[in-house]
Amino acid sequence: MTGGIGSGKTAVSDLLGELGAGIIDTDLISHQITAPGGKAIPLITKVFGADFIDPQGALIRPKMRAIVFEDPSARKALEQITHPLIQEETAKQAIELAKSGVPYLVFVVPLLIESGSWIKLIDYLVVVDCPEETQIQRVMHRNNMTRLDVENILKAQTSRTPRLAAANTVIENQGSMDELKSEVLSLHQQLLKI
Repeated sequence: MTGGIGSGKTAVSDLLGELGAGIIDTDLISHQITAPGGKAIPLITKVFGADFIDPQGALIRPKMRAIVFEDPSARKALEQITHPLIQEETAKQAIELAKSGVPYLVFVVPLLIESGSWIKLIDYLVVVDCPEETQIQRVMHRNNMTRLDVENILKAQTSRTPRLAAANTVIENQGSMDELKSEVLSLHQQLLKI
């Protein structure tokens, strides 16, 4: 599952999880490895410096975000640190969930299309989508970010067109929670048939 920032990937994956799916959220894993004591912290400190780490030992995300969206080499350096750790934890969680007997696994990957490699590893692609203005408003409200910051993140992500073109199913997340639940239930029933 993928979608742009603020599209509602977490809401959809939470609903699928409630229906019994095994959920592996790579964004959550990213946060875990950059939290205090996270596996990525020593390498980030070594490459970027201690001023990117807060007093509790976590990555200062706004500061890192500012540099990686301005400097492609910094972004690549961060990805070289985090991506292998995310992949390792993703595989570990997938194996554990598969052994637990869940009917199917959902990998929530915000940059699935951008990665180039994920598309080859999945059987079915669900894209969660909504209008760009809705994304901007959600992220500004949720993350207490400026419009410009959110727009910069959107520019760094692939546009909606290639994401939607790659989708097997698109969940339009712009209505009520009841409408979303209905769409997700329909998706769940569809996935059980695969």
